[in-house]
Amino acid sequence: MGKSLVIVESPAKSKTIGKYLGKDFVVKASLGHVKDLPKRDLAVDVDGDFTPHYEVIEGKKKLIQELKQAAKGADAVYLAADPDREGEAICYHLMEELVPKRGDSPRVYRVRFNEITANAVRKAFESPLVVNTNLVDAQQARRVLDRLVGYKISPLLWDKVRRGLSAGRVQTVALRLIVDREREIRAFQKEEYWTVDVSLNAQKTPVLKARLVRSAAAGADLRNLEIPNEAAAQAIVAALANSTYTVSSLNTREKRRNPVPPFITSTLQQESSRKLRFSVKRTMGLAQRLYEGVELGEQGSVGLITYMRTDSTRVSNDALDEVRAFIPQRFGPQYLPASPNIYKGKKDAQDAHEAIRPTSVEITPEIAEKYLSDDELKLYRLVWTRFVASQMAPAVFDQTTIEVAATGADNVNYLFRATGTVPKFDGFLAVYQEGKDTKDEEDEELKHKLPVVTQGETLRFRSIDPEQHFTEPPARFTEATLVKELEADGVGRPSTYASILSTIQDRGYVAKEGGKFLPTELGFVVTDLLVKNFDDIFDVKYTARMEDELDDIEDGKIDWRAAMQEFYEKFKTDLVRAESEMEDIKRMEIPTDLTCDKCGKPMVIRWGKHGRFVGCTGYPECTSTREPSADMVEGANGDFSEEGAEEYCENCGREMVLKKGRFGQFFACTGYPDCKTTKPLNGKEQKKADVLLEEDCPSCGSKLVMKFGRFGEFTACSNYPTCKYVKQKTIGVPCPNCNEGEIVERRSKRGKTFFGCNRYPSCDFVAWGKPIAEACPDCGSSYLIEKHLKSGAWAQCPAKECKYKRALEPVAQPA
Repeated sequence: MGKSLVIVESPAKSKTIGKYLGKDFVVKASLGHVKDLPKRDLAVDVDGDFTPHYEVIEGKKKLIQELKQAAKGADAVYLAADPDREGEAICYHLMEELVPKRGDSPRVYRVRFNEITANAVRKAFESPLVVNTNLVDAQQARRVLDRLVGYKISPLLWDKVRRGLSAGRVQTVALRLIVDREREIRAFQKEEYWTVDVSLNAQKTPVLKARLVRSAAAGADLRNLEIPNEAAAQAIVAALANSTYTVSSLNTREKRRNPVPPFITSTLQQESSRKLRFSVKRTMGLAQRLYEGVELGEQGSVGLITYMRTDSTRVSNDALDEVRAFIPQRFGPQYLPASPNIYKGKKDAQDAHEAIRPTSVEITPEIAEKYLSDDELKLYRLVWTRFVASQMAPAVFDQTTIEVAATGADNVNYLFRATGTVPKFDGFLAVYQEGKDTKDEEDEELKHKLPVVTQGETLRFRSIDPEQHFTEPPARFTEATLVKELEADGVGRPSTYASILSTIQDRGYVAKEGGKFLPTELGFVVTDLLVKNFDDIFDVKYTARMEDELDDIEDGKIDWRAAMQEFYEKFKTDLVRAESEMEDIKRMEIPTDLTCDKCGKPMVIRWGKHGRFVGCTGYPECTSTREPSADMVEGANGDFSEEGAEEYCENCGREMVLKKGRFGQFFACTGYPDCKTTKPLNGKEQKKADVLLEEDCPSCGSKLVMKFGRFGEFTACSNYPTCKYVKQKTIGVPCPNCNEGEIVERRSKRGKTFFGCNRYPSCDFVAWGKPIAEACPDCGSSYLIEKHLKSGAWAQCPAKECKYKRALEPVAQPA
């Protein structure tokens, strides 16, 4: 009897599964997708039925031959890719290649499991399935949609703006959200308002600090009070100068805070960003490793978490039984609710998957600690604590509200209010508290300690404090809040957010400042062009509707070709119009009132490789250029006039212009080289404040902080200079030289990025390109190097004698 062949995506996964299956199975890895649309053309039949023309990926042909050879002698072939659309497409393409068109072929099965444990793998192989063609159709529809948008619109951007740019069905909508938010911030008009707080003494400490909330003329009903300016605030202060303050109301009630559900993909990405400062891409990479398997000493390779691409909060009965047995044993019987906590998922959640949870709560973070890297442990602890907390009892608080009445000299009744919360039972908070994007009112109440008072008690006046405030614009998006917004709008799927956020940064459409997205000049320009010419395609609601249609295709409710036909009819009309009407930014010339210093001819604003610049109309005879002034840059997305607040040199009186240096933008005198005066962009150096992190320094135990240096963000000890610990920036790749350390990002003395082993000097591995944990299929090198060329990002073998390379992402070509 021959052996059965099992095919998974990665070597790590094959190692873990192979341990569970035993000697009757041979487990091999496909190393991801084996077929894709070729890059040389559109490869979609838009004039027919939208059939995509897939080809075996360059570099995978040798691997396919090896798999075919292994399948010939096998009793059966089990396709065990990840349990989602992409995994189903991988299985379908493998089946196309491995099953011969003529002659005998082995039986081909599809096995799906949400966690890589002995029990889950055994159950999957006991009841094998067939490839789900509805899932394949949904993946195929998404791939065709993205190909049509990318390959049809990107060449327009190359022609109208510059080469190397790209548009994407979801990518452009994400960029639009960032640009729209920035415009909202810039257009925001702050409004003044005031608050009045009074400090009062009761019979016992502490001091009662209450805020004025309502007022009414004598005999009238109390109404909410708004204080628009200082004059109104001071009038209230004067009226209350000799008033008596009496406790008019005292109310205490029990308040419960329920635990939050276990993680789904989007909430894991958000919480990891808030608490661990991990990017979405980093989070998903670490989660993939924890899912596929980690060596745990004598246990061998063990999958530590369930599948990390899910939108379901469902938990299996086995996992519920295990965690409900664990909680009273670890924390006490009072922490276990009478019945399991069941969480309601989204209406379109795919309940075939479970929530993201540890495969066994018995593998605590303390047990796993010695086998995981620092970042792996942090993410595992986050998943573990969130899951355990989700099945614990609610936290219980006593919330007390004290209302204090006073009558002013103006015969107006004023009502002050103070609220405080006292914890009675910590419940799930003993394990886990969810991070917040904004200030939490409940947490503020916990900090507010109230004295013991009785109704009708007269309080002694201490002070009254009027304070000025201003309304604030909406905050810029962080990775966490952008993911939250995209998910709330139904745009894209959380499994794709990592690549989307990476792409808009790699293309130069947005930059990150202090962890927040700021659109660049290029981002504004590209967004405006695309939204103006494809307003329906890049509309948030339309993009969300397309995601719903992909879900309907997956459920077998609609035919994917019909959905493509409906989309393309609309898209084709927009495309024809855009080809003739889209503004040509690359060749634009916007007049200014400036004249050339060299030849005296008028100067105009043009678009170049690095954005807008001011050039002479006498070009090419005269090549004089200069940087646009600050107000020109601000007006680059609207009015290009130079009216406004110019900057003038304090030494010679000439106008100053915006220039770019190695440390960013600055003002420089137009009299250079005669006058070499420079000035920071905001008139003074603005050093960014350190951001305190929820992480202890391994050297001294103080908190770590995110600092901002000349070469960007880095994490170091808050106790500097006493402690000089600086956290190394890992990239999630084991060292291919010593197989013990981990590759970290470093900078040379000149600020150039390179990569080395964190065990240096014990291990001297170093590379200028970013290593990729993937073996070379041609020469067997244990890793590849990421290279960025004009044609895009490539994975390349580091061995000089080996010529292997492949594109890391599709590079759009004109159809």
